Amino acid sequence: MSDKQKIQTKNETLLNQYVNDFLDYLEIERHCSRLTQRNYRHYLSRFSNWVFRQNPSFIIEKLDLATITRYRVYLSRLETKPGMSLSRATQAYHIIALRSFLKCLIKRDVNTLAPEKIELPKTESRSLKFLNTEQVERLLSSPGISDERQLRDKAILEVLFSTGLRVSELTNLNRETIDFNRREFGVIGKGGRPRVVFLSVRAARWLKTYLDKRRDQEKALFVSDLGRLTDRSVQRLVGKYCRKAKLPVTITPHGLRHSYATDLLMGGADIRSVQEMLGHKNIATTQIYTHITNQQLQKVHELHHSLKE
Repeated sequence: MSDKQKIQTKNETLLNQYVNDFLDYLEIERHCSRLTQRNYRHYLSRFSNWVFRQNPSFIIEKLDLATITRYRVYLSRLETKPGMSLSRATQAYHIIALRSFLKCLIKRDVNTLAPEKIELPKTESRSLKFLNTEQVERLLSSPGISDERQLRDKAILEVLFSTGLRVSELTNLNRETIDFNRREFGVIGKGGRPRVVFLSVRAARWLKTYLDKRRDQEKALFVSDLGRLTDRSVQRLVGKYCRKAKLPVTITPHGLRHSYATDLLMGGADIRSVQEMLGHKNIATTQIYTHITNQQLQKVHELHHSLKE
């Protein structure tokens, strides 16, 4: 091995150790999910692979804005498959991960580029997909109720719309978690933040019907033949019933979370309460839903205001 290769190997090893320490920090201090940790590792590995191709003697202490600019150009031109490039949002996730990594390094007295010097790329605004009341009813009515699996699917859809749970929060639930007398249960959301979640009378009834039908000893609230239901299985399940209900849009479990939040705001709930029920750390995250409700209010104004012209 040449001296140049030895230097590169040494520097790559050190950077990888920094990344591993950062991922430990995300798990222990930030209580980030395994999915978040996996994504950050992917984003930082892409940066590491790129930067050592550009400069085999690179060290993180010498990172500068010129290197960041070149990296962003690389991301904008990168094709993951022929004819398929990274979306602006995905490019932004790479930069967000890098900024978080640098912030952690500085906390640990590593003298590197200040993360606040790196501007985040602007992303295209995405319209929120959600269902109106009639569409929600069609979706919730789409599963049959003749066997245990159909009852499970029915209960899942009812619980998702009744609570606004993230899909990972749903699949992590255990039977013993649910208090049917109070129609509530606790969950640990993003960042390890606990919150209380409430079930409607209807959702609690269908959930209890499903559980009474089960004969297995699994502690998980929702199961398949292989055990605890996975996030991906729930996503496929929701997509299946969207198609069965012939909805004009394909809704994901997160789309039902959007529908839940929109339904609350349309019904007159204050935004701080909705923030608490969704488990949002910042009110700004919840305020994205006000754009939807404001548009609805404008339609009401135009329809009912006496001076229409």
